[in-house]
Amino acid sequence: MFLEVKGLDVFYGTMQALWDVSLAVDSGEIVALLGANGAGKTTLLRTISNLISPAKGKILLRDQDLTGIPAHRIVSLGVSHVPEGRRVFAGSTVKINLEMGAYPRRREKDLARRLESCLKMFPVLRERLDQSAGTLSGGEQQMLAIARGIINEPKLILLDEPSLGLAPLVVKSMFEIVSSIQRQGIAVLIVEQNAVRALEIADRAYVLQNGRIVLSGKASALLAEPEIKKAYLGL
Repeated sequence: MFLEVKGLDVFYGTMQALWDVSLAVDSGEIVALLGANGAGKTTLLRTISNLISPAKGKILLRDQDLTGIPAHRIVSLGVSHVPEGRRVFAGSTVKINLEMGAYPRRREKDLARRLESCLKMFPVLRERLDQSAGTLSGGEQQMLAIARGIINEPKLILLDEPSLGLAPLVVKSMFEIVSSIQRQGIAVLIVEQNAVRALEIADRAYVLQNGRIVLSGKASALLAEPEIKKAYLGL
C-alpha cells in the first residue's frame, strides 16, 4: 500500500477524537472516507498531513514513518491536502495561488509545464489567471484549490468535502474531476458527505462513526447493501 494508517489515537486536549483508526490507500486508487459530521474525518486527514500529532499509532508512506515529520516535508514526499472550505488566498490572483501551491518545487525548471498542465485540466482558470481568487464562484474556487493541490504532481491527494456548498451541476463536474485525477495515476483519499456520489467513483471505502472505523470494503458492495446504506450512510 502507498499509504498505511495504523492504530491512530488522536486527542484535542483531553478529548479523544480518534480511536485505533487504521486504513490504507493503494497507488492510483480512490478511497472514500464517509461518516456523519463530527465523526473525525477531517481530523484524520489533518493527522495524515501532520497538522495534528497522534497520541498513538503510525502513518506510513511507502513504509516510511511520517510521525514527527513537518507538514511541509510531507508535501515534498508526494502528499497533497485540499482542505474543507477551499481556503484560497482571496486577495491574490489565481496565478499567485497556483504558484503558492508550487512552493515546494518552485525552483524546478518544469514549473511552467506543471502550471500549463493544471490550466489544461481547468481551462476556466486560464481565463481567470489575473483575477483575484476571492471574486471566483464557489465552483471555480474549488477548482483552484484542487489545481493548487496537484500542481506538484503528488502521488496522493487528500480531498476534504470537495462538493460542499456547490450547485448540483457543479457537483457533477467536481466528481468527474476527481475521477480524472485518478486517471493521472494519483491516489485519492476523499472525505465526502455525498455518500452515493463518492461510492460511485471510489474503489474502496471506510465509514467512521464517533471516531472509530466501523465498516470498510469495496465501494460497490457498500453501495449495493440496503442495510449498510440505512445504518451507516444515511441513505
